[in-house]
Amino acid sequence: MANKQIDMRKVKQIFKLYSEGVSKRKISLQLGISRNTIVKYIDFFKCYQLTGYEISAMTLEELDRLFKSDQKPKPEQLVILEKYFPYFDKELRKTGVTKELLWQEYYTKHPDGYKLSQFRYWYREWTKEVSPVMHFTHKAGDKLFIDFTGKKLSIVDKHTGEIQDLEVFVCVLGSSSILT
Repeated sequence: MANKQIDMRKVKQIFKLYSEGVSKRKISLQLGISRNTIVKYIDFFKCYQLTGYEISAMTLEELDRLFKSDQKPKPEQLVILEKYFPYFDKELRKTGVTKELLWQEYYTKHPDGYKLSQFRYWYREWTKEVSPVMHFTHKAGDKLFIDFTGKKLSIVDKHTGEIQDLEVFVCVLGSSSILT
């Protein structure tokens, strides 16, 4: 218990010194804590958007509970992005709509927002929570799943110039992820 209180006292000192404008390097030297640890604590407080006054008013026990809390606040950018997810989910059911197109729509509205890879990651995490997937185990060669792609392709006859629509047929073996 005494060690935790000493640690929390140092945590309070980190933020006090940081809010007074002391550099992270000097805080590290003064408190004998690595600079990376100092950065992690400062980022933690920034994430919670706590002021120096709020931190100094907290008891050591409250501060300790804050660090042990499983419920970390979401970054503001993520909160903004998650507001779009139900709309994206609905749009992705339409033919021709891709995650990249939706990301471009989001990114034009929020140029300081997430890049494409992070956008895809957070959308995947959201879909895991909203609509969990049930995985089935299939014996090799036992089942074949077939469907048409929905959107027709067009080809041009090079002799007549006539445009013809084609259906695209897709099939997948249940035990593999190979499309044919």
